[in-house]
Amino acid sequence: MHIAGKPGDLTEWLDYLEKLHPKSIDMGLERVDRVRNELRLTPFFPVIVVGGTNGKGSVCAIMESILTAADYRVGCYTSPHLIRYNERIHVKQQVVSDAQLLRAFNTVEQARKKCDVSLTYFEFGTLAAMHVFMVERIDVAILEVGLGGRLDAVNIFDADCAILTNVELDHQEYLGDSREAIGYEKAGIFRREKPVVCAEADLPLSVLHHAQKTGAQINVIHQDFGFVQESNRQWQFWSRQNRLYMLPLPALRGSNQLHNASACLMALEQLREQLQISIQAIREGLLCVTLPGRFQLVSMRPMIILDVAHNPAAAAVLAKNLEMTPSAGKTYAVFAMLQDKDIAGVVEVLKNHIDIWLISSTDAARGAHARQLLQILYKSDITSENNTIREFENVISAYAFACEQADKNDRICVFGSFFTVGAVLQYHGK
Repeated sequence: MHIAGKPGDLTEWLDYLEKLHPKSIDMGLERVDRVRNELRLTPFFPVIVVGGTNGKGSVCAIMESILTAADYRVGCYTSPHLIRYNERIHVKQQVVSDAQLLRAFNTVEQARKKCDVSLTYFEFGTLAAMHVFMVERIDVAILEVGLGGRLDAVNIFDADCAILTNVELDHQEYLGDSREAIGYEKAGIFRREKPVVCAEADLPLSVLHHAQKTGAQINVIHQDFGFVQESNRQWQFWSRQNRLYMLPLPALRGSNQLHNASACLMALEQLREQLQISIQAIREGLLCVTLPGRFQLVSMRPMIILDVAHNPAAAAVLAKNLEMTPSAGKTYAVFAMLQDKDIAGVVEVLKNHIDIWLISSTDAARGAHARQLLQILYKSDITSENNTIREFENVISAYAFACEQADKNDRICVFGSFFTVGAVLQYHGK
């Protein structure tokens, strides 16, 4: 029911939330924690918090798939979305309905007004997600950190187990300009005497020091747990207490997925007193996991790949994955990014893997203009000779051109941001 003075449908609510707070990103927990207390959002179920620079979405998807296969009622909160806001909140692997979101938004808004504070779009959505999970009486929650960790809204909820995927340079304007500074922020999700699982071996000292300071039980890949790929179909997981043989490779494509999968299994091992998982559930979860936009193959002839890679570290993984799936023909890049990202760094990593750059502006508020991308490509010694660079008004016109020009032996790689990939997925009606 629409109440006078309040937003009505989901589109109106999302427009309202974008304008509610003077800053789109406002690091700090005081405001959001006050509203959480007003709402009495204290989870009665285990909470797994996933932080890091890249790979968070894959870890959340693998964890969600395994826990669902084990017949748990799983709540999963991730961001950003590709097409619809509802994608951010899953219950039992199903996106929440508009009606569920509207009820949660109304409840959070009433509490926010009582507290007389404003909330950012992400803060409001985080509270709404937890409200949905508590109403739905889930068994376990998986929460993906939005930005950083220490001052991210997700961090108002205590992690029963924290997973740190990796620490790379991204969001430097908020988190610092070094891996040490960023590691300190990301380690803020650790909790005293609670387990932490790190899917990167080369950790900044700041992460290790914070674990020691908090007494968190840190488990590091290749030291306390790891994986061995036995064949192109199977792998084994090992830890100091356990070995699991003949596991199927995760259904997600990409060179880093065994790092992600083994981190999930180590986290579940740490939570074994609260969550009992059979080997059959692990196998089923690995086989059935899906996640759009992460080296997603949508066509074979020509090969069409969608990847949300938007920083140099993610671009390096994309480059490695392109090397592992070679093409007999040319590679077309459909490329658009946000202007506050390291565009030059991404181009530098991928420039030797691309034959033709189809660059475009995006509709996003922070989107880089195609002309900005063009200047960066020129600085990277990529010239427009022989039509190796073409500009387009939007992602879809660039993608349509690629589809017209590519023959069956060519490859089209769409990458640069969630907005870039989301536009193509929407075009295909996914």
